[in-house]
Amino acid sequence: MELRHLRYFVAVAETLHFGRAAARLHISQPPLSRQIRALEREVGTPLFERSARSVRLTPAGAALLPEARRLLREAEALAAGARDLARGAVGVLQLGFISASAYNVLPRVLPGFRRSRPGVRLVLAESTSDVQLGALAEGTLDAGILLPPVTHPALAYAALLREPLVAALPDARRWPARVPLGRLSREPFVLFPRHAGPGLHDVVVAACEREGFAPRVEQEAVQMPTIVSLVAAGMGVALVPASLQNMRRTGVVYRPLAGTAPRVEVGIAWRAADRSPVLAAFVAHARGAFEGRKD
Repeated sequence: MELRHLRYFVAVAETLHFGRAAARLHISQPPLSRQIRALEREVGTPLFERSARSVRLTPAGAALLPEARRLLREAEALAAGARDLARGAVGVLQLGFISASAYNVLPRVLPGFRRSRPGVRLVLAESTSDVQLGALAEGTLDAGILLPPVTHPALAYAALLREPLVAALPDARRWPARVPLGRLSREPFVLFPRHAGPGLHDVVVAACEREGFAPRVEQEAVQMPTIVSLVAAGMGVALVPASLQNMRRTGVVYRPLAGTAPRVEVGIAWRAADRSPVLAAFVAHARGAFEGRKD
């Protein structure tokens, strides 16, 4: 039994007229009559009582009608589901993200993506860039919001934004409105460890070296909120992405750096060979959210 046979049967059952049913189906009447007879032979019983003036459902036809409608609804739902899968409208996306991206990338990307694809379930996992790169290569993450560089040959990468670093400083002391980086040369630093994200670590160290000093690292921490908390505790100063100013913490003040501030890049990485429609849709949405706004 084919779905078209059920579709033809329902059309005749609802109109009780072969001519009107044929018009609804956009076919001529003789082929419709032949298909209905073929269906009746297949089920082994008449489905319609035909006379010169009328068409009526037999008891078997009346019993078949609700089941035929149900099967056609399920078939349409199956087809719609397949279309949704093909265009990335449904599915699951495992997304890694660094803590700093909760203040710059995620607020710009996630709300719009969830509105446009409510059928996609996002599973978020906060972790450092190095952990994300390993998880992407192993296939336990689908995409990651992280700090470059991304050197694994199986991974693709696209920059999303570059933002200036600002100084996070303990508020127990007075600081100028714009802090020369050289003024911090004698301060202990709280720094992101290089193994967890060489991109940010190297930008901070290089900026200090251009000012003629190497930062004296008092503490290391892998999460930005922890770095800011250690600054608040008086453990040192830190250079953090400007968007972290949205994270208010008692005991910390943020100051822009005098002159040209160093910038840090955040981007999205994924497996280049992954052809998941959901992944493709998310990457395209993330890149579109920052189109022309990388600085």
